[in-house]
Amino acid sequence: MLDKVLIANRGEIALRILRACKELGIKTVAVHSKADRELMHVRLADEAVCIGPAPSAQSYLNIPALISAAEVTDSSAIHPGYGFLSENANFAEQVERSGFVFIGPRAETIRLMGDKVSAIEAMKKAGVPTVPGSDGPLGDDEGDNLAIARRIGYPVIIKAAAGGGGRGMRVVHTEGHLLSAINVTRTEAHSSFGDGTVYMEKFLERPRHVEVQVLADGQGNAIHLYDRDCSLQRRHQKVLEEAPAPGIDPDARAKVLEACREACIEIDYRGAGTFEFLYEDGQFFFIEMNTRVQVEHPVTEMVTGVDIVREQLRIASGLPLSIRQEDVKLHGHAFECRINAEDPRTFMPSPGKVTLYHPPGGLGVRMDSHVYTGYTVPPHYDSLIGKLITWGDSREIALTRMRNGLDELLVEGIKTNTDLHKDLVRDGHFQQGGVNIHYLEKKLAS
Repeated sequence: MLDKVLIANRGEIALRILRACKELGIKTVAVHSKADRELMHVRLADEAVCIGPAPSAQSYLNIPALISAAEVTDSSAIHPGYGFLSENANFAEQVERSGFVFIGPRAETIRLMGDKVSAIEAMKKAGVPTVPGSDGPLGDDEGDNLAIARRIGYPVIIKAAAGGGGRGMRVVHTEGHLLSAINVTRTEAHSSFGDGTVYMEKFLERPRHVEVQVLADGQGNAIHLYDRDCSLQRRHQKVLEEAPAPGIDPDARAKVLEACREACIEIDYRGAGTFEFLYEDGQFFFIEMNTRVQVEHPVTEMVTGVDIVREQLRIASGLPLSIRQEDVKLHGHAFECRINAEDPRTFMPSPGKVTLYHPPGGLGVRMDSHVYTGYTVPPHYDSLIGKLITWGDSREIALTRMRNGLDELLVEGIKTNTDLHKDLVRDGHFQQGGVNIHYLEKKLAS
């Protein structure tokens, strides 16, 4: 087992990693910016190192500072959490070259799946269903690009190969707008990601966002932990998630779950990962793979009983998976509401001092948060301050517990999006299950 892990992140995920380490008897090192001295995991870690000023570029994205912190604390591994450097192949490579274990996939795997074009090609080879598209990067021949769009059928979407999080994409409904859309997306992609490579896909008009959680040990063993529905999104950012995804065709589900498991073996995957799909008319279409632990991983843990972060740590220690596919059983249903420090009407961030914090409780209720009464939410980072997760024997019970949990949650001194979640979990269409990725945007606009 690993001796000491440096947690290269902040907030609720850093605390989540710390707790998993403590359960396994692993010592912890918390790195933090000057603005994050009072974070809960910094208080609880065995050691803490300040790695720079508040701006992320000078602290949490500062690779030399992170590796230096690992060196001076004699850490054996680095856990990147999510966001920041978690899917940065260069970081993973430098960590390993410096003699530390990177708790995640190998650098070459991150590169493979981080480029949307190579990821789609790898998934096709592995038998994972993909969206009809350009079968590679778009070239400069305008005639070829027009022909590809006609073959796919409008509407199409132009995507940056290095994009993500909803950035670097443009929907085209008619042939007259195609060529200019390709040029503009290329320019934006080069400016934002340093890579102007773009590709084309069929644009699905009413899809759901369904993803498959996987674990693989890099020793030939891989399992899936079923699926999640993450269709409630605003500006391509997830707001509320649930597991398992409701109303999925059983045959299509069984095929895609097994395809994802086999793909992990095909690409020699190591660690936790998520295959993201668009789901429409009973069909799955691969869009990307996240080579890290996801924000919404708790809903999967609640319905399978598998501790995903614990498995990450075991795998990084060189141990095989502790469970087999036949051991993974679905039990019940779970929801997660992302609680953000933001104005519920304008969605503007709301940093400041939390004058009162009271998390909900009761059977089937879990609150993952680093917040406490007296904590000051800084203005420098993502507005996520916690995740309320509920579980029940049925979807209805889990949803009832979420409604009750949101009513119990108290966060004073700052604004939060709790009222938005209260509205969503009482929404008739959402209660029926299966809303598409455009539903929330349309609801907010009405």
